[in-house]
Parts: sequence; C-alpha cells; structure tokens
Amino acid sequence: MLLDMRNPGKETGNILIIKNNEDLLKKVYTLLSLILIVFIVGCNQQVKLPKIAIAGIAIESSTFSPAQTHAEAFHARIGDDVYSYYPFMQKDSLTRKRANWIPTLRGHALPGGIVTREAYESLVTKTLDMLEGNKPYDGIFFDIHGAMSVVGLDDPEGDFIERIRGLVGKDVIISTSMDLHGNVSERLAANTDLITCYRLAPHEDAIESKKRAVTNLLDRIESGKGKPKYKAWIPVPILLPGEKTSTRVEPAKSLYAKVAPVANQEGIIDAAIWVGYAWADEPRNHAVVMVTGDDKEKVTASAEALAESFWAVRKEFEFIAPTTTLKECLAKALTSDKKPFIISDMGDNPTAGGAGDVTWTLNEILAQKEFKKKNGSSLIYASIPGPELVKKAVEAGVGGKVSAYAGAAVDNRYSPPIKLTGIVETIEHGDKYAETEIVVKIGNVHVIVTKKRKPYHYEKDFTNLGLNPRESDIVVVKIGYLVPDLYNMRGDWLMALTPGGVDQDLERLDYKRIKRPMFPLDKDMSDPDLKAKLIPLSDEI
Repeated sequence: MLLDMRNPGKETGNILIIKNNEDLLKKVYTLLSLILIVFIVGCNQQVKLPKIAIAGIAIESSTFSPAQTHAEAFHARIGDDVYSYYPFMQKDSLTRKRANWIPTLRGHALPGGIVTREAYESLVTKTLDMLEGNKPYDGIFFDIHGAMSVVGLDDPEGDFIERIRGLVGKDVIISTSMDLHGNVSERLAANTDLITCYRLAPHEDAIESKKRAVTNLLDRIESGKGKPKYKAWIPVPILLPGEKTSTRVEPAKSLYAKVAPVANQEGIIDAAIWVGYAWADEPRNHAVVMVTGDDKEKVTASAEALAESFWAVRKEFEFIAPTTTLKECLAKALTSDKKPFIISDMGDNPTAGGAGDVTWTLNEILAQKEFKKKNGSSLIYASIPGPELVKKAVEAGVGGKVSAYAGAAVDNRYSPPIKLTGIVETIEHGDKYAETEIVVKIGNVHVIVTKKRKPYHYEKDFTNLGLNPRESDIVVVKIGYLVPDLYNMRGDWLMALTPGGVDQDLERLDYKRIKRPMFPLDKDMSDPDLKAKLIPLSDEI
C-alpha cells in the first residue's frame, strides 16, 4: 500500500491500481500454473503411451497340393519396414501417434502349398526373439490370415499365438486381424482378446479391417476397459470355397451385411463370420462365428443369431459365375462377341493355394485349331512358371524364337511339362513375385511365362508386358472369382472346373481329418447345436 507523503495517513487512488495489479498478477500466475500442469501432464502422457508390438505370418496353404512353401516366399518385413504395409500407420498418422509401436516381423506369402516346418520355426523364432528384446508390452497387434498349414503341425496360428502369449504374459491385450477365409480354432480364440476379420470377398476392406483391429486395441487400452468380458465362439459345420461365398452376391451379401449392425451395438466390441478354408484337411477347417464384448446377453444372443443365419442359407450358396468344363468355356468364348471373354482356370488357382504350374489347361488351349489360324481368335494365358524357358528367352531376346519346357515342375499329376515353341514378344525383369516375365506368342495365343509363379490380378499386370487384355478376344487367368480390376474389365466371364490343388469340386478331395458331418459333404446332416460357447479370457487359461 502507498501513502500520500504530503498528507501522511491518507491513501491515494494508486491503491486501487495496485490492488487491480495484484489481482491481475494472481490471474496470470494461475494461468501459467495451468499451462505448466498441462505441459507436464502432456509430457507424462507421451511417456505413458501404450507400448504395442506388431507381428504376424500370413498365408493360405493347400494340403491337397504337392507344393511346399519356404521362408523366402513370405517376403518378411522386419522392424520399421513393417509400417509400409499399413497406410493408417504412416509416420504422421493419428494411429501412429497413439502408441509406442514395436514392429517385429510381418510376413505375407502368396497362397501356396503347405509351409515347411523349418520355414515356420524360422519365422516364429525371429518374431519371438524380437518380442523378447523389447518387453514388456501393453498390447499386441497380431496380423494373420488364418489358413496356414505347416508340415507336422496342426493349427499353426493357434500354436504361434500361444507361444507369443507364453512370452509376453497373460495381462497383455492381443488384438487379432484375419481373412474371412481363415480358421478360428478354440485355442486361437482363447489366446486372443480382440478378434475380427474381413467383411467383404473380394477383400476390398482388408486395410479397413486391420485398422479396426488396431483401433479396438487402442480404445480398450486407453479407456482402461481392458479385455472384453465375454468372447462367444460358435463353430458352424459348413465348408465352402470362396468362389461360392463372395459377398458380391446372395446369400453372402445379406449374411455379411448383418455383421456391422451387430458389432455397432452398445456392449459389443466386434463381430465376425469366418467362412473358413476348404482346401486343407485339419479339424479346425470349418466356418466360425465370434462376437466379443462386455454385455453377456448381447454377445451370446448376437453370435447365435449370426450362426443361425449362416446355417439357414447354407443351401443357397452357388458359384458367383456360371461354371462348366473348360471345353464348354472355350466353345462359348470363341462364339462370343464380348471382349475380353474371361475364363477362370480355377483348379490350379495360386491365389487360393494351388501350385500354379499345372499345364492341363494350357495343353487343351494350344490343341485348339482356332488359335492356329492366321486370323483366328486371340487369347492371353496368364500364366505358367517355366524358369528354363525364361532363361532361353532372355538369351534369344525380343523377336527371337524360343523352344523349351514349362510347368509341371511341382504338380504334374494331371499333365506333364509342356513344350512351348514361339516368338519372344516381351521380357520384363524385377517383379517381386515372378522375378522375370516373358510373353511367348504361339499362333494367336500369348502365353505369359514366369521364372516363379505369379497370379495376374490387375490390368496393369498385362499392360506392363505390352499386352492389351481389353482387345484380346479371350483372357484365361489362373484365378477363381475375379478381383475388382478384372471383374470391371470383363466382357463376359465363365469359371472352368479344371483339376488342381484347389479343385472346386470338394467331393473329389480326399478329406480324412476334418470334423464330420460337414455341409455340403454330408448334405442330409442334422441341424447342429449352434449355442454360443463362452471362451475363457486369456488370463484365465
């Protein structure tokens, strides 16, 4: 307080000014304190971000093919390279900023034959070693396909997650992302906490589904809610190929449309329907429904409703496109005025687990007189592996003549290696899967020959080789249902019932170990018990 010295004892008007200044200083001090607190809390929050590892091995592997898959086929990404697989995990993304991420190993192979035990153990051991070196964790993002088969080992994904669980402990929350053609064993269901799968086939929602698995994990950790209280698991005794269960058409379209409304209910975290994988012979190969959440009644009732819906429409599943013999497919294609007329060579489809080198279809095509005529119909065949022919084509160069054998190095059960003699039109090096691709013109047929097998999914796969599939009369691809790019390009389309490791006629396959009865193998089976089984939480195992 100031006094007027000319009149001691008398306060001046400055007193009010000082009092006001004192009030202002207090407010400034309070504001600065709040800012400091926010800063400190923010720093603490940065320090306390959840620590989450990323791991997974993905493949769809047929046990009905003589092929085997080795470690190099997985093109494993290690450490920070794992991020490149996920658009939502790039450096400045909100998802990336929500956790302290520890990417370990994420391998993804083209579908193929059974995985060697050495390859499996190598990839799993590398993953576990990396996880061990960065413990402890708050969560694990477990990104798999779900249809891996391994020599001498049942349920590889169940084995893998069990080994991860044994390493990181029971308190860690594991969120699993899968393909809807994967298999969910009871062991896998028990050791994971959150689980989801794609809702579309073709899998246009693959990245969206993986992001959902990550978001569910982050939300449960950040909210403090932790593991869901309930996991309902229902095995459904149905085993169907993907070519009959595409969500483009009924009944799968309406069946899968029921999943999101179930998952969006209060008290439910996620819901999923797995079709399962038809070309492997293990007890876990069948359809499954799972629902996770905190509301017991909703979780169980919703799972049962989805399972009942699946069973109710089991007899309505049909091939997504007309199917017939290859002979009939070629006959219709040759008389059609629609370009390109696409034929799916389904039995050796490498996108479903076929060896990819069965020569039976190509032999039949080259025997057709129409493709030898000077002005006959044009056809593109994609594709056949033939390293010997590729080597000779490279030596001959573009425009040179080549003659060598291709195909049937792995799967020669239906037709031997085929001798191809023609003109080299294209040579391309550097493809991730094929390594080297060539185009050999034999009459009016353009045969794509690769050093290593490769499925042809996209229009650019052809145009990069100087081919114009839209102008070709016929395009034959080793594939089942067409992926979006090919589907949108088609003039017309038939699926050929050809032989191979992923034969669409399941009754011709020699199943010995799947659980029976199983629809449609046992067409007159009784209605199964579709009551939900509550799987123990991972910390109760």
